[in-house]
Amino acid sequence: MLENIEVLNHNCIKFDKEKIIYTDPFQLKKQYNDADIILITHSHYDHFSEEDIEKVRSENTIICITKDLYDRTLELGFSKENIITVEPNYTYQILGIEIKTIPAYNTNKKFHPKENNWVGYLLNLQGKVYYVAGDTDITEENKKVSCDVAFVPVGGTYTMDSKGATELINEIKPTIAVPVHYGSVVGEERDAEMFVQNLEEGIEGKILIGKEM
Repeated sequence: MLENIEVLNHNCIKFDKEKIIYTDPFQLKKQYNDADIILITHSHYDHFSEEDIEKVRSENTIICITKDLYDRTLELGFSKENIITVEPNYTYQILGIEIKTIPAYNTNKKFHPKENNWVGYLLNLQGKVYYVAGDTDITEENKKVSCDVAFVPVGGTYTMDSKGATELINEIKPTIAVPVHYGSVVGEERDAEMFVQNLEEGIEGKILIGKEM
C-alpha cells in the first residue's frame, strides 16, 4: 500500500498512484514539477510554502486550498479554473479521484482553531483509502475516520504528540500508520520511534521521513 509513496519532509507526502499528488510541499531538496494535484491543509508557512509549491507544480496542476489562501494562490499564477477551495466535511472528485476533507484543529491549544475550517484529507487511490491528518489533535471527527493508511503528526507543540497520535491510531485501526510532522519545525525522530513502538498488534508502523529519492 506504500508503493510509489514518499514522505519527502514534514507533512509533504508524494503519491504517485493514478495521478501525482503532493500534500503541503515544504523544504524540498529538488525540483519535481510533475504535480497533477497539490493538496494544502492550511495556511501556516510550513504547509503553504510558495517556494516549494513552485518546485512541484506543473503547467496544469490543480491546487486545493482552504478559503483563506485564495488570493495568495492567485498571486502564484494559478488560474481560477485550477484552484479548488475546500471546506471540512465535503467530498470532491478531482481528476477522477475521490478526495474527502476531514476537520483538522486543536482541542487544547490555540494554533489551529476549529473555526478556521482547516482540513486533513482522505484520498481514495487504487481501492485503498489514505488519510493525511494535517495539523490536528484527536477530535470527534478524526476518531471516526476509516482508512487503510494514516499519516499523522507526532511532533507535539502545534499538533498531537506521539502519545496522542498512538491513541488515535489505536482507535481507528488502519493497516499501516506513518508518523509525520517532526524533525523539521518541531519534534524529533524519537517521537516517530515511540509512536511506532506503541501501536497495537495488527497495525504496522512505518517511518518514511528521511527516505527521499
